Amino acid sequence: MSAAKNIVADDATELLTTFYIGKDLFGIEVMKVQEVTGSPTVVPVPLAPKFVTGLINLRGQLATALGLRELFGFDSQQNSEKMSVVCRVDGNLVSLLVDAIGDVIEASRQNYESPPDTMPYGTRRFVKGIYKMDGHLISVIDLEKLSKELSPSIENKENINLN
Repeated sequence: MSAAKNIVADDATELLTTFYIGKDLFGIEVMKVQEVTGSPTVVPVPLAPKFVTGLINLRGQLATALGLRELFGFDSQQNSEKMSVVCRVDGNLVSLLVDAIGDVIEASRQNYESPPDTMPYGTRRFVKGIYKMDGHLISVIDLEKLSKELSPSIENKENINLN
């Protein structure tokens, strides 16, 4: 995979900001990413679900920090330096804490598929689809589904994992 240089997506392609959780590669549409930062200082929020690691201050704006490793059910890593992919979701800033940042890539829509049933449910429920590229699989995160997890309706409260 090579870094994108002056790449403009058309109807046949999609630009993705990629990142890693463990050895797994994920992506988010470039236009939904506000910025990528180094390891942020996270202030814990009492009684929040385990995947809400806290709040971060981005130049005077608060962002909710989500640990994607915890949300997707990956094993926790102690003393791991996290990177932050900051997105605006339903008007709110959300910092997705990831293990490492990848490249911005151009993905061909003809290599796009639905997430397979064999993908663990904890991850699959937040993935829109998968791109198969150069021997890599890139799982595309669905920010709208993340938003619903952060702002559950009364009917959806039984799905929240507070542990």
